[in-house]
Amino acid sequence: MKKTILLLTAIFMTYIGIGRFIEKADMIPSDAIRMRIVPNSNTEYDQSIKMKVKSEVEKEVFAVLKDTKGLDDARNHLKNNLPVIDSAVSNVLNKENYTLGYQIHYGMNYFPEKEYKGVTYKAGDYESLVVTLGEGKGDNWWCVLFPPLCMIEADESDEVEYKLFVEELIDKYL
Repeated sequence: MKKTILLLTAIFMTYIGIGRFIEKADMIPSDAIRMRIVPNSNTEYDQSIKMKVKSEVEKEVFAVLKDTKGLDDARNHLKNNLPVIDSAVSNVLNKENYTLGYQIHYGMNYFPEKEYKGVTYKAGDYESLVVTLGEGKGDNWWCVLFPPLCMIEADESDEVEYKLFVEELIDKYL
């Protein structure tokens, strides 16, 4: 009985420790490259256009970054492929008869403070790819391009499953 209680206590303490490690892993690395799609406004139409642009840009960026080897390589691939990304945005907007224009900027861009899944990401200027639609006054969509924290969902060919060793132990013995 004592061994069981000690084992369960050890598992619980390990599980809490891993949880804290994972929570810290949710932080964006200081040398990350972000992406932001900023719609014209918060109307249903503008938000819909934002999501269509997001989907196409994600596909193009995934293709551009999938074989990169490090931050400098990712930077170079993004810079060299801005015309491809521009073309993807233009194609979506033409298909949707969107006439308010857009801008694409790669470099240091301002990001407002954001809370996501209990983590607050500080406002500031970050290396990023920003697509601004129209006046850019709507609620944006953003993610981290490199390391590729948001690109997993863009690759629909692979399914990813995450498991914790401690969870497997608990499931096995309880």
